Amino acid sequence: MTIQNMWLTDEQRWQAIVERNKAADGYFIYGVKTSLIYNHPSVAGRLPNRNNVKFFDNEQQALDEGYRSGKRSRYETSQLTQFYQEKIEQACRYIEQNEMSLKLSELADHVGISRFHFHRLFKSQTGLTPKAYADAFRHKKMRQQLQQKNSITDAIYDVGYSSTSRFYETSTQRLGMTPKNWKAGGDGTKIYFALAVCSLGNVLIAQSPIGVCAIFLGDDPEQLLRDLQDKFPQAELMGGDAEFEQLIAHVIGFIEAPEIGFNMPLDIRGTAFQQRVWQVLRGIPVGQTVSYRDVAEKMGQPKAVRAVASACAANMLAVAIPCHRVVRNDGALSGYRWGIDRKRALLLKESMDK
Repeated sequence: MTIQNMWLTDEQRWQAIVERNKAADGYFIYGVKTSLIYNHPSVAGRLPNRNNVKFFDNEQQALDEGYRSGKRSRYETSQLTQFYQEKIEQACRYIEQNEMSLKLSELADHVGISRFHFHRLFKSQTGLTPKAYADAFRHKKMRQQLQQKNSITDAIYDVGYSSTSRFYETSTQRLGMTPKNWKAGGDGTKIYFALAVCSLGNVLIAQSPIGVCAIFLGDDPEQLLRDLQDKFPQAELMGGDAEFEQLIAHVIGFIEAPEIGFNMPLDIRGTAFQQRVWQVLRGIPVGQTVSYRDVAEKMGQPKAVRAVASACAANMLAVAIPCHRVVRNDGALSGYRWGIDRKRALLLKESMDK
């Protein structure tokens, strides 16, 4: 159900302040010109002079004009954060439930937040714009439908595309291959790979037409190759040529000296949630660690700690997507797909290079 914003005019907002209406919190704030202090509508205290009040759609607008938060609004911080998290979760569910493309203004109206503030808030909490989130969710459904439907065309329309051309515009980039090849388990897709040795043991590096699609670490090179075959059972796996050796050198160089950065194109495959987690991980600086809870909170979903851990475990691009920089709340090392010893070695190397 769409939430109606009942506080759009100055008169409606002033009345909410007079009433200390908690229901208006999160929809606007007000500043007092004489003190340059801003507060939320329900904050108790002396009622300001109406002529000295200025209204803002959000806190950032007030901050941009030099206002600062009033002491009485400090206690509201956690409540307001939760309020916004619930709004963004509501928007995500609305996107997922609607097959047709939604306008930004329609999404903002649905949750009762101004268009500009909603866009900034959505991106800060999910790591994606509303459009990017909708695209990622739709392509997740598309991958599922391609496995279930006999007809690719049926799958395209079932997930809400208005035409096949709109889907094919981005399908190869999203899937890493044509829809037909994806449906066939990667049949006909050429994936180049090579096995090498680094300080962490054996490493398998694979590249699709989109970019690096796998970086596996392990003790058994044959097992690494089997893992790649399981990932693309019908793909044409080809040993890397001389040109591919440059890619190998770059990946190994990054493993040994992470401070040089990783600037090769990646073919990142995962659900919308997994991609949001991985985007947060790629923003963790070399030499620093965060907890699973930190990642969940940064995404605006503090209760999704286990889901964050699962996304880390599903990461196919070791080091390039640095899931090794995520630790337990107490700083202790937790599970790592490529082994705790490798996680410890990577963190030690990065702390020394910091």
